[in-house]
Amino acid sequence: MSDFVDQVTLHVKAGDGGHGCASVHREKFKPLGGPDGGNGGRGGDVILEVATDTATLLDYHRRPHRKAGNGAPGQGSLRSGADGGDLVLSVPDGTVVRTGGGELADLVGEGTRFVLAQGGRGGLGNAALATAKRKAPGFALKGEPGETFDIVLEMKTVADVGLIGFPSAGKSSLIAAVSAARPKIADYPFTTLVPNLGVVEAGATQFVVADVPGLIPGASHGKGLGHQFLRHIERCSILVHVLDCATLEPGRDPVSDFDVLEGELAAYSATHEVDLASRPRIVVLNKIDVPEARELADLVRPIFAERGLPLYEISAATHEGLRALTFAMAEAVASDRASHPTPEPTRLVLRPRQLGSVDFEVVKLGENRFRVRGDKPRRWIRQTDFSNEEAVGFLADRLARLGVEKALLEAGAIDGAEVLIGDEEDSVVFDWDPSTPAGMGPVGGPRGTDSRLG
Repeated sequence: MSDFVDQVTLHVKAGDGGHGCASVHREKFKPLGGPDGGNGGRGGDVILEVATDTATLLDYHRRPHRKAGNGAPGQGSLRSGADGGDLVLSVPDGTVVRTGGGELADLVGEGTRFVLAQGGRGGLGNAALATAKRKAPGFALKGEPGETFDIVLEMKTVADVGLIGFPSAGKSSLIAAVSAARPKIADYPFTTLVPNLGVVEAGATQFVVADVPGLIPGASHGKGLGHQFLRHIERCSILVHVLDCATLEPGRDPVSDFDVLEGELAAYSATHEVDLASRPRIVVLNKIDVPEARELADLVRPIFAERGLPLYEISAATHEGLRALTFAMAEAVASDRASHPTPEPTRLVLRPRQLGSVDFEVVKLGENRFRVRGDKPRRWIRQTDFSNEEAVGFLADRLARLGVEKALLEAGAIDGAEVLIGDEEDSVVFDWDPSTPAGMGPVGGPRGTDSRLG
């Protein structure tokens, strides 16, 4: 298996909240000790964090299922459960987080964090549920489940200079000659299948160069893994065309190779809404240590000069012309950095829920059949222990105070209506009885019971 993976599907599950505890204080000579059940702990979050020492998504390819810690249940004597541990997943700089609905986050900058899945809230113990009317509740609330997501992590190489060209144009030889990178070099196409990064220092400027795998005609439409290769140049501020002056393939020459590559970049920009046309270009004629290649370079030099493109003739094998090229790339990088503000780590914007928004809605599904949608009813359903009558009665009171009973009447519900509350896949079904009083608080009876449900 390759040691480089730049796209994975990750299945994450945040921790579930711990259940609250229903307990009554028992102590000698204190017959009415009162409720002392503690709250459950919060479930752990799943957090993505940019770490510069992480260069690939390979670990998530091998283990795509990740889960944060659950909150501990509450205990008697007012002891709350411990919070579940957060799960922090390190990702490379430049990782894009996507779902079926689009892009969630673009993580750039060391230490940038993104809360991917939030842990469930812990359930309240009966001590927290006690009121003047319900002095000793015989129930507690259950912890809420943590969020679950299936997301795609896509890594886009973060580099200053991107080397682009046909297969076997000498890009890997060039990055090996100007930096300490040691990519695989061989005399056959697509030797490089993953981007190689190298750090280059020229004068006072230090910059990162990316050796992008070779491109072929049709790369912008995915031919030859073109989509996987082209996305790694989206963040490069300078594009360097490495053109092979010694190729023996019929119909190829540096000018036609340049035009084909530019056409692929333009097509990719149009389909992926990326502006590559405005980025500075540098043209490099490689392999001029071959006599025929040097002659060809002399022929095409005026053509590129007419187009106003900076041109450098080099030999990655003999290192001829590399010093001038590295200083030219450094100058272009320094100029680009000066024209843009220093990039800062991604700022996560929290947008509170708008005040006055509707807490729920009642939707008619058919003849005397209704669904109650909304965040509050859905959460309350998850918190309720349906094996405890008093807990079910507490739920009915909460829904009535929220206005669900009134909304059902206005929607045309009559006695015996089938009411579904919760998500479509795990709804709880009630037979609605408007004659049963709700919303008035606790009624008399032993702990854990409710006379309305008898």
